[in-house]
Amino acid sequence: MESGPPARTSIAARLLGGGARGARAVAEATGIDDAVELATEEALVRALESPAVERAIIRVLEGPAAEEAVERLLASPAVERAVLNALDSPLVDRAWERLLQSEEAQMLVERIAEAPEVRAAITSQGVGLVEDLGRQIRRIAHRLDGAAESVARRLMRRPQRAERTNNAGLVTRALALALDAAVVNATFIGLSALFTFAVQAFEPDFDRSSTPALALGTVAFIALVSTYLVFFWTLAGQTLGMRFLGIRLDDFDGTPALSPRSAFRRLVGIAVAVLPAGAGFLPVLVSDRRRGLHDRIGRTEVILVDRQGRPESAAHRENEGRLAPP
Repeated sequence: MESGPPARTSIAARLLGGGARGARAVAEATGIDDAVELATEEALVRALESPAVERAIIRVLEGPAAEEAVERLLASPAVERAVLNALDSPLVDRAWERLLQSEEAQMLVERIAEAPEVRAAITSQGVGLVEDLGRQIRRIAHRLDGAAESVARRLMRRPQRAERTNNAGLVTRALALALDAAVVNATFIGLSALFTFAVQAFEPDFDRSSTPALALGTVAFIALVSTYLVFFWTLAGQTLGMRFLGIRLDDFDGTPALSPRSAFRRLVGIAVAVLPAGAGFLPVLVSDRRRGLHDRIGRTEVILVDRQGRPESAAHRENEGRLAPP
């Protein structure tokens, strides 16, 4: 099938096309087209920078459609995979390493560590831990005091205690003595090392195991123990171990702390109680006010106190034991 002759463009169309091409050529030659493009660009920029367009964009971003679009975008698996891949990339690891090794990061850590708030928090946590530990040890020691006293009274065929007492028992005293012994021994070891170092600096042949050295060390140890006990008894009525266990020495008339004379008399009483293989301490288990031979010689008694140093009543201890967590 043969195609017909091509349709011829009308004269009007040819005139319009030629006029448009001519106008374009004239515009390009005179630079009018560049001016029009520049004017259009300026108009668009001014429109975008106008307050009206800014308010319109804000309304769109604050609208529910924008929030829904962002939520769908964040919830999409593709975004999740992209974020995970970015976090697992070696580039992020190198960036973290450079950040942590930078001087700014070190200065930030030092400032945080030196902040008064951080130090106060660490101190309060440490003090609270020690107080909790001491409270638990005191509670266990008080129970063991009662158990040991009950057994001793049964063996001695004496009636059991009908009411709680505010006096410290033998177990609590023994634990306080053990803590004091640890403090005294640590102090004695340190002083002995300093003394030996100073003597060997002038006398290299000094022998610590010689009889004179052992005798001198024994005398020094007894003097240190006596000074430690008398000093704290007269200062506050309690040694460091007694303070941790919540007990205090009082004169038998109820006066807190001791006079130097009473402290020395009680020290002599301890020596007398130790001589018969420690039998002088056993009356603590059976006497009504838990007083041993050294307490009678020194005319003192050992009472339970709270953290403020006030005498701890039996009712207060009973409530504390009932309310305290197991």
